[in-house]
Amino acid sequence: MKNILKYSILMICGLVIIACKTEIVEPIDLDALETGGYIRTVSPYPVAASTFNYKITDMGGTKMEIVAEAVTPNKGADFASYELFVKFVDATASNGTKTTSILPLKTILASAFTKDAITGYPRATITVTGTEALTASKLAIGDITAGDRFEITGTMKLTNGKTYNAANTGANITGGAFYSSPFFYRVNVLQ
Repeated sequence: MKNILKYSILMICGLVIIACKTEIVEPIDLDALETGGYIRTVSPYPVAASTFNYKITDMGGTKMEIVAEAVTPNKGADFASYELFVKFVDATASNGTKTTSILPLKTILASAFTKDAITGYPRATITVTGTEALTASKLAIGDITAGDRFEITGTMKLTNGKTYNAANTGANITGGAFYSSPFFYRVNVLQ
């Protein structure tokens, strides 16, 4: 009886082993996955709605200035340019409504970025003076008052023609603390 029990247990174990079939799963081909990029705002950090201001009395001297880093899987090798656009939002009705559509501001080519010694990604200091924003918006100094704002947005272009901006990037990238890539900068108008 002991032997029958032992042989029965061995036979059941053998059937279980033979009955199990392991499906071989192919590993994910990481090189075939689509990748993109983003422009990290290194400084100032974090970027908030009150970070940047233009003074009406000194439009040429006040500026929005950021240190930007172009991040792609290959350390920025496929980064082509960062295009900036501006929109003026007239938030004060006292001088009429001068809100503009989104207009081209300037393009910073990848050649203006230099490789950072610590991160290995290309970095550049990007500056937009009040005068530049005003001129691109096709406005005169009399068209703006304290309380209005400029909205500067960016679009990252890669050498393969793909573009990335706030409209096609997820909240983890645009609002995440690590990525710090809003692709959007609000500049308030002060007296």
